[in-house]
Amino acid sequence: MITIYHNPRCKKSREGVALLEEAQTDFEIVKYLDTPLSIEEIKELLKKLNYTPIQLVRKNETVWKENFKGKEMSDQEIIHAMANYPKLIERPIVVFKNKALVARPAKAIKTLF
Repeated sequence: MITIYHNPRCKKSREGVALLEEAQTDFEIVKYLDTPLSIEEIKELLKKLNYTPIQLVRKNETVWKENFKGKEMSDQEIIHAMANYPKLIERPIVVFKNKALVARPAKAIKTLF
């Protein structure tokens, strides 16, 4: 099963959902702003993405700029920031089996399967 971590207000995220719909494949949508990810879920995504925590952060978000930019932070602190402020998480994230990617551009989804 394919899972897409989706923000309906994000154009790139909507493009990812549209691509999955066009492929007529079964997938699950997780609206992670409505149901924030736990610290463990974020860690699991990082492992599947092969990312460090800072690589998953949307550094242009106001929350990041106002609260975290320029601060020395451990990986654990960055993960906690994403758990507390899910808007900081890059999107869309698509997961298939033990792999994941940030689908920017959306057509990158096709490389997962």
